[in-house]
Amino acid sequence: MPEPLPQEPPVAPPPADDGRPPSAATGFAALDALPRTADGAQVWAALGRAGLITRAYRDGTVGTGTDPGGLADLLTAVDARCSLAATLSVSVQLATALPVLATGRATVARRALERALTGRATVALAATDVTAGTDLTALRTQVRIEDDVLEVSGEKNWIANTTTAESFLVLARHRAGRHFTDFTWVLVPADAPGVTVRPADTALFADSGVGHVAFEGVRLDRDHVLGRVGFGLPLFARHIATERLAGAQWGVALCRRILAGTHHRLSGRPHGAGTLWDQPAVRQRFAACLLRVRELHALVAECAEPVVAQYDATAAATLKAAAGATVNHVLTECGQLWGAAGFTTGGIQEIRAQAALFGIGGGANEVVLGMLADAAGSVLAGLERPGTLP
Repeated sequence: MPEPLPQEPPVAPPPADDGRPPSAATGFAALDALPRTADGAQVWAALGRAGLITRAYRDGTVGTGTDPGGLADLLTAVDARCSLAATLSVSVQLATALPVLATGRATVARRALERALTGRATVALAATDVTAGTDLTALRTQVRIEDDVLEVSGEKNWIANTTTAESFLVLARHRAGRHFTDFTWVLVPADAPGVTVRPADTALFADSGVGHVAFEGVRLDRDHVLGRVGFGLPLFARHIATERLAGAQWGVALCRRILAGTHHRLSGRPHGAGTLWDQPAVRQRFAACLLRVRELHALVAECAEPVVAQYDATAAATLKAAAGATVNHVLTECGQLWGAAGFTTGGIQEIRAQAALFGIGGGANEVVLGMLADAAGSVLAGLERPGTLP
């Protein structure tokens, strides 16, 4: 793969001394100091030490809500310098794990939040169960709550930050049934007796610390309940909306970076009397990708505030569906345009495989499209008023 010019973002992470984004104006020198091979925990620690994590929240405080601009800046900076898997690790914590953790009022929760914000600890959001990940009302992990103690039993699979987490935010059922009030969040220390962690069998996302965690009769004090008993699913629904916004913001950053690197390659790749970029078919395919990314960028701008301020589930589903489709389209097209060189280690084809996550994690495309269908009436009504959000 040819070396990119300094002003052109590369498709794959370049050597540590090449193509780094400038730090003086952006304030992300802490990330520039990391090796390109840094995993999610290392990136999180660097962000925390530099006081950068709080940029994702209004007034620098998690409890006051997400700042869309600050969140986008952080995700763009991490994506530009780190692996896709490491960025996933950071994204889940910024958008979902820390806001859920901030609902805890007991000392144990406040201490865990402070350690996470300063980068001294990572936190894993353990919602996905051994059952279908999108069917949370079927999850089997249980918490038995007594007067002064609670006991957690069950298993969570494919959880980012599992192998590095100091604590797990566990969504568990406190009573039988599928009603939305049957579930509660519990903060479980990773070193509590009965907690067993094993890494997931994946080379694509090893840097995210993804793995599986089992809880076998884990007994904790009652103050490890986060928020109110029975408010687990409403709390999850509120913050998964922000995670979907974060995914769309990250999708824009990733696609822009990939397209910039692809444009640089095409412009410098000889073909006939000119370059590949001079070929009309190539330019048409590339332009279609630009259009898709601009559409996603516009959706992010339109939906960001309704998501973070009103927890608008329809807006969040729109962003999730659009991000999955856009990232898949752009990386598929760029993979074709890179030709054989795209199969190098860390090349576009590897990134394309990882980026399939955008259509699966945080709600598969089919699930969020179903949510849009359910809201068809309100969406269509909103489209009658140009310039307003459906």
